[in-house]
Amino acid sequence: MQVDIIAVGKIREAYIATGIHQYMKRLRAYGRFAIREIKEESYRDPLTTGQMEQVLQAEGERLLAAVPPDSFVVALTPEGRLYSSPELAKLMGDLIIRGQSRFAFLIGGSLGLSPEVLNRADLRLSFSPLTFPHQLFRLMLVEQLYRAATILRGEPYHR
Repeated sequence: MQVDIIAVGKIREAYIATGIHQYMKRLRAYGRFAIREIKEESYRDPLTTGQMEQVLQAEGERLLAAVPPDSFVVALTPEGRLYSSPELAKLMGDLIIRGQSRFAFLIGGSLGLSPEVLNRADLRLSFSPLTFPHQLFRLMLVEQLYRAATILRGEPYHR
């Protein structure tokens, strides 16, 4: 299994970076996992609708350009489908059995994901209808990927 987490922006909080680093170390036993940070567009609030669309488009183009070929693309968005941890593990396991071993999880910037990114996605996934800080969400994602990997192997972490 190869998983690319492609995210807009950099992690600025040391405690979040430490948590992400710990889960990324744990994930090495389950496959190849990488995080790619995409440049965040700078802007000043308030934005007009046109300016917002420009920011989303620029970030979206960079996200899509970073997606490796043959990836199963997962767009992380509050409007996506909710899965439990076992359901996400099962989905990934079923895809792996069918020969899909490369995944790209896309995390947008503070404005979200462009329509082009959402349209390219094979799955729109939501962790919750709540809004989370993007830095914290990246930590939550690597934890859930670790949880899914342990579920697939029947290991006790999930219990």
